[in-house]
Amino acid sequence: MKRPKRTGWRRIIPTWRMVLGTFVLGVLLLIGLFFLGYSMVKIPAANTVAIKQSNVYLYADGSQLARDGEVNRENVDLSQVSVDAQHAVLAAEDRDFYTESAVDPKAMLRAAWNTATGKGTQSGSTITQQYVKNYYLAQEQTVTRKVKEFFISVKLDRSEPKDQILEGYLNTSYFGRNAYGIQAAAQAYYGKDAIDLDPARAAYLAALVNAPSEYDVVAHPENKAAAVARWNYVLDGMVKKGWLSESKRAGMKFPMPKEQTVSTGMSGQRGYIVNAVNDYLIKNKIVDSDALEAGGYRITTTLQKSRQNAFVKAVDDKLMSKLGKSNKVDTYVRAGGASVDPKTGKVVAMYGGIDYVKQYTNGATRGDFQVGSTFKPFVFASAVDNGSTTQSGQTITPNTYYDGTNKRTVQGWPGGAYAPENEDEKSYGQITVRKATDLSVNSVYAQMAVDVGPSKVKRTAVALGIPSDTKDLQPYPSIALGTATASVLDMAEAYATLANHGRHGTYTMVDKVTRDGTQEIKLPESKTTQAVSRQAADTTTSILQSVVDNGTATAAQAAGRPAAGKTGTAEEDTAAWFAGYTPDLSTVVSVMGQDPVTAAHKSLYGALGLERINGGGAPTEIWAQYTKDALKGTTASDFDLDLQAGAETVAPPTQNTATPGTGGQDNGGTTGGNQDNGGTTDGGQDNGGTTGTTTNGTTDGGTTDGSTTAGTTTSGTTTAGTDSGTTTSGTDSGTSTGTTTAGTNAGTTAGTDTGTSTGTTAGDGGGGFGFVQ
Repeated sequence: MKRPKRTGWRRIIPTWRMVLGTFVLGVLLLIGLFFLGYSMVKIPAANTVAIKQSNVYLYADGSQLARDGEVNRENVDLSQVSVDAQHAVLAAEDRDFYTESAVDPKAMLRAAWNTATGKGTQSGSTITQQYVKNYYLAQEQTVTRKVKEFFISVKLDRSEPKDQILEGYLNTSYFGRNAYGIQAAAQAYYGKDAIDLDPARAAYLAALVNAPSEYDVVAHPENKAAAVARWNYVLDGMVKKGWLSESKRAGMKFPMPKEQTVSTGMSGQRGYIVNAVNDYLIKNKIVDSDALEAGGYRITTTLQKSRQNAFVKAVDDKLMSKLGKSNKVDTYVRAGGASVDPKTGKVVAMYGGIDYVKQYTNGATRGDFQVGSTFKPFVFASAVDNGSTTQSGQTITPNTYYDGTNKRTVQGWPGGAYAPENEDEKSYGQITVRKATDLSVNSVYAQMAVDVGPSKVKRTAVALGIPSDTKDLQPYPSIALGTATASVLDMAEAYATLANHGRHGTYTMVDKVTRDGTQEIKLPESKTTQAVSRQAADTTTSILQSVVDNGTATAAQAAGRPAAGKTGTAEEDTAAWFAGYTPDLSTVVSVMGQDPVTAAHKSLYGALGLERINGGGAPTEIWAQYTKDALKGTTASDFDLDLQAGAETVAPPTQNTATPGTGGQDNGGTTGGNQDNGGTTDGGQDNGGTTGTTTNGTTDGGTTDGSTTAGTTTSGTTTAGTDSGTTTSGTDSGTSTGTTTAGTNAGTTAGTDTGTSTGTTAGDGGGGFGFVQ
């Protein structure tokens, strides 16, 4: 019987025969393509690491700085690798290696989907595929390479036992520290043979395969949390597969690796510089890590040999030569330094440590020590750039008076009480911003951060050059005290922006890169932005000049150049800093304390035979000697400053006040941390021109309404501890006349006694930050 013709919309719907036929043809086509690829792709000769080239690193003048490429690898049989180490690598990279096929289509599809949807680049490769890539193929991420990898893996899985593939993988994987293979890695990180690796150490080495440069917790202590998380992932996988008991897992502690010991080719500063340059190339996507490992690059850096040598000599002369072998604290001493040309952003010198062979961590690039008061200039620059005012509405300038009382509670911060301690618990009373910068007064700068807005301060710091993801760079009042852990190099970049009148250009360490002698690699274009206004940067420079001339950094005068800078000390004196610049050079030096065995931060009390090391000591002395030598033979130039209105004059550094209170500031008087618009009780501060003014109102923690006082004063005395509104009567045998403009108050106070006392007291009623013209 003849089938009726399909009409209408039914004509465009394929029949089941058509669908089945298409499916069968598709399957046959895929099978044909598979067999075609399988027959065409051959297992090539090994592309071993032994034939990889070196990378050559040059100073800016073309002279050789360093050469890498010495392959650190020792092949071992699988029987020479502990079972724990084998299981750890399987748990990290391919838990079903012994039961699955050479390729995992589901994992490959999942990885492709994650990559396409922006969830991060995923490999989806089994251990067999990774071994094929390491041993037979190049590292490029191309479709052709992936296709070859697929078919070679399938063939290899059919021709070689799993144990042999795992052995090859363990011997060819890269673990960082120039260590290729599990044996070299075990020696590089723990000084052990692979056969002696226990589960904890094996799990850390297995974690490194995923990200060797990032997870080295000695080279990058700031990444320790991520490395520990990966370590836990590996151990949990071992428990899940039954390779490790839960009880043994529960008692494990993270096994801190030892500092690296490397060949003398990387000794001195060379290893620090090579690693920093490589990190720069990778971070800026100039050359990726796989390509660098393959070698063949000729890299001309921005480092200048004479200045590099001058930096090393300055640290040796002013710090390292003074360390005593019998003083335990001296064994904690570390140093880091970086020097940047403000006009170009080029890093011209870097000090990483005494010797890369002896101290692996780069003191110039590590980001785990607080920067201390070297952060304070960013607060002031932000204040000027944003046109910020005090709580009383006065524009913040170098001549603004703040209350420098120790442990004074900041006003206007809604996030809870914050009362920072000044160094040595000193109180300064009413003090100008310029003088507070000279003396690094914490109470002043914490209040200024609130006046500006901590979020604005953070934005300014980032604009100047501090990375936005810097640890503890948080928008709180404490930001002013330098709780952030920026690196020395980051700080040198930010101070270079101030030196360059607020123009910021990201630092660079590389001038030129070529491969195989001919192919020149394109470098990113240098971009300059106006991070803060010129007036903000230059006015900041002016108060930092005062720090060198009159403050905590007078040792910087030994450079013999016009200079500006700021000292700083980390909490518990674990680090001392000096960040400074001339018009031609921005340089930051940090002296840090770290236990050489545990890597824990250590206080530097007693180092160099001194009671303490502060920023004005060794760091500033190193800076001065280096700067003098680095600029030797060049013409000294002065700062060309465009200052904020009124900043060219210098107000008296302090105002005469009564004994400072412990609470909020008021230019008409304070009571127990709150403002009183009459006089002072409970040891508060009074700038109203009289001594012992009586109150006529309640002072029990609130603010009076600015009404005048009506009472006589005692002969130069104040009542202490009275806060219930009681009035004290007395006589004064003298005459006091004066006008005080230390602040503005809500009302006018006129006190009359047996003598005559007239004074105009202006208070702001809002927390009290006065400004003297």
